[in-house]
Amino acid sequence: METATLNNTSPKSNFKSEEYFINMGPQHPATHGVLRLLLTIDGEIIKKVEPDLGYIHRSIEKMCEKDSYQQIVHLTDRMDYLSSHINNEAVCLAVENALELEVPERVQVIRTILGELTRLSSHMLWWGVMGMDVGALTTYFYGFRDREMINDIFEETCGARLTMNYNIPGGLMHDIHPNFVKRVKEFIAHFKTKLPEYDRLLTGNVIFQKRTKGVGILSKEDAINFGASGPVARASGYSCDVRKYHPYSALDKVNFKEALDTAGDSFARYTVRIREMWESLSIIEQLIDNIPEGEHKVATNAVIKLPKGDFYQKVETARGELGVYIISTGTKNPHRVKFRSPGLSNLSLLNHIAVGGKIGDLVATMATIDIVVPDIDR
Repeated sequence: METATLNNTSPKSNFKSEEYFINMGPQHPATHGVLRLLLTIDGEIIKKVEPDLGYIHRSIEKMCEKDSYQQIVHLTDRMDYLSSHINNEAVCLAVENALELEVPERVQVIRTILGELTRLSSHMLWWGVMGMDVGALTTYFYGFRDREMINDIFEETCGARLTMNYNIPGGLMHDIHPNFVKRVKEFIAHFKTKLPEYDRLLTGNVIFQKRTKGVGILSKEDAINFGASGPVARASGYSCDVRKYHPYSALDKVNFKEALDTAGDSFARYTVRIREMWESLSIIEQLIDNIPEGEHKVATNAVIKLPKGDFYQKVETARGELGVYIISTGTKNPHRVKFRSPGLSNLSLLNHIAVGGKIGDLVATMATIDIVVPDIDR
């Protein structure tokens, strides 16, 4: 780590204190990607955290202005790649709503199932890495063991394991694989027995609780003021699940509980995601035996042109609220596209909740914010 020092005299003692400026990242495993944090510390105590962004910026929003609406869909799974299917769905919903295009109920149900599988897959990876960040290496292997089953389903369905490219405006690229229902049921049965292992291994671990309880506390008021969303906001008592308040696809046909906590610390953000995994399982269970017959897409023009106007669609990714804002002038390309990234808003509060803690606390706090850097830089 690169450091610099400033000498000053503490007002509370005759001893001199030294403030160190430390670069945490951009090549650092705890920042989960090319994110640079400039830390101002006094000994082990954090005085300031300044995120330095832009290391993986790819001008995705500008690229959208030159692409067709079908092509834009497949840029979005390169943002939050762990929520790629949900990102794709957000753009498709925005285009379909602008065209007043109603997709078949079969498409809505399949999209919802795949969206919740995506959420589970993301949370599994987060859980494995969260444990590893605080010293529990076994969680990494357990999380990836179970995640492989979902990735296998994705690969058989659309040929990809990470960047889906399965949603298209008007429906799905092609219908689900004949083994889809069988394999999803097998996964549900498997993961119901494995999720309690997560609690036995990490949730109830005394060392883990000491590393996370009372660490990185975010109040409900601050969560709202910073524009936080997803598990980060709900762990502070802020009810904001887009699936509840603005349901899309088949989410209005299922019953599930919004995972909430009021502690607002790193442990609360952890437990909210664990509970969300149970709820995602429940949503999939309610739908997997009720996939309607019908077409997997509706006919659209080869060249899609939206009417003039502004169009907005939001969805709930694994990290929070993703918004897609399209300004159309009536041509085959959008005039402007803006993505409301959950990661950027959630990262903005890091300095607020990390100051006063130690570097080790920052690692645990960063893990519970669950940042995917390409979602922030775009």
